[in-house]
Amino acid sequence: MEFPLHWLIILVVVLILFGGRKIPELMRGLGEGVRGFREGMSGTSHSQAAQPQPPAQPAAPAEKPSEEKK
Repeated sequence: MEFPLHWLIILVVVLILFGGRKIPELMRGLGEGVRGFREGMSGTSHSQAAQPQPPAQPAAPAEKPSEEKK
């Protein structure tokens, strides 16, 4: 099994360029981009699915015919 030295070099360069604090933000942005791409390919939207539907209004009770007062 070979040790992937090129991945270690890439990791060091990324750490030097962006620093340790920026990397989580970059990964979060990358994840959101991938998620958006997948949603676009499937034709669905996570934001649409996450919005709760308003509750259905109950139907108005049927009015009973009023008896005429004598």
